[in-house]
Amino acid sequence: MSHAFQAVFDRQKAAFMTDRTKSRDWRLDQLARMERMLLDHQKRWCAALHQDFGKPPFEQLFEITVPMGNIAFYRDNLDLLMAPEAVMIPDGLAKRGLRGEVRKEPYGVTLVVGPFNAPILLLLDPAVAALAAGNPVILKPANTTPATAALFAELIPQYFAPEDVAVVTGGRQEISALLELPFDFIFFTGSASVGKVVMRAAAEHLTPVILELGGQNPTVVDETADLDRAANAIAWGHNAISGQWCIAPGFVCVHTSVADAFVEKLSASVTRMYGADPSQSPDFARMISEKDTARVASYIVPKKTVLGGRADVSACYVEPTLLYPSDWTDPAMQQEVFGPVLPILRYSDIQDVITRLKTFEKPLAAYIFSRDEATIERFLHSLSFGGGCVNLVNLHCWISALPFGGVGSSGMGKYYGKAGFDALSNAKSLLLSPADISVDVYPPYQGKDIDAMLDPFS
Repeated sequence: MSHAFQAVFDRQKAAFMTDRTKSRDWRLDQLARMERMLLDHQKRWCAALHQDFGKPPFEQLFEITVPMGNIAFYRDNLDLLMAPEAVMIPDGLAKRGLRGEVRKEPYGVTLVVGPFNAPILLLLDPAVAALAAGNPVILKPANTTPATAALFAELIPQYFAPEDVAVVTGGRQEISALLELPFDFIFFTGSASVGKVVMRAAAEHLTPVILELGGQNPTVVDETADLDRAANAIAWGHNAISGQWCIAPGFVCVHTSVADAFVEKLSASVTRMYGADPSQSPDFARMISEKDTARVASYIVPKKTVLGGRADVSACYVEPTLLYPSDWTDPAMQQEVFGPVLPILRYSDIQDVITRLKTFEKPLAAYIFSRDEATIERFLHSLSFGGGCVNLVNLHCWISALPFGGVGSSGMGKYYGKAGFDALSNAKSLLLSPADISVDVYPPYQGKDIDAMLDPFS
């Protein structure tokens, strides 16, 4: 089926080969087009998100404002990002007039595959970075958000030439066909299982990839923490997008001396945010499918449920649910929940928690609430994870200056801001010499002072 997409791929490849996408004007024009597409149809984008899985107004606008912020960053900093970067070279060469330089050049035709949970933001943020770096882009929105995907299919051709930005919709068959093409770069956001499929396909063409995956993200609340602050942050961070957020707290480890008090406060925070019946809350999204609803509901252990516990598979609804006291063997602790069911475990020694967490797959995010700087530093120093927060959750992904991405099974490669531009660019390293300067490294070597020959490089 790859022939169905061959024409658009070939068109982008031919356009890229003319060097037109490398110009500053082309990049700024693509960013401006993306900005207009978002602004001109903001209400339609928000309506599509609500239609697909009941996203509330704040989460709808978040998907518009974050890409807009990234567009503004690249527009305002493009000259600096595109400028050749001088690098230090050995003094012996520099004194002869040589200089080192790194130039950032686009890879070429880039495939961006987006997920369902943030179907605008997590498709366009990588695309914006790719365009700023001078790459034409083929977008593949999630098929499980059909209203949003249909809007992409309608609007992309209205705002972009197909040789610059194109969109392909569909499901597994379409993505499989796309992956047969020899893209110059692939950016995938989604599950680890599909990420492996993408990486295997990319290996056939030695195509570089960025994989944004996920994991079961740990959160620690120690005995010195501000419990009110921790409860509010975790209640929101875990239940936003109905828990379908790759950086959401996946479970909480609370010091035994404050665990009961914390759970009481967390229950109160969830109820205050979403009401006694969250199914009626305009601020609580739905699960993406009946299958995922049933999966997440299966993690609920009735005897450990201290809040919530109800689910309606046909309505794609799982109530915000707290499981306490949980333990490491509970069903919800065996994989990424990706839904509004939160296990809460007690601990007495932070080192025991850290030792246990180090046996897990490396997560996309981790969080700690504490006033003890030594505990905070031990947590941050000992655990490997993509990124995170101290005394906050989730908000690190809103900061364009912070590179975003996973490590190990939670992903590879970073983007956002300068990191995104660099990731979607080949760093072309150059040693530049004046035309009349020679560096003698040539044979025959007999009778020559080898140390003197090597000296300029030391």
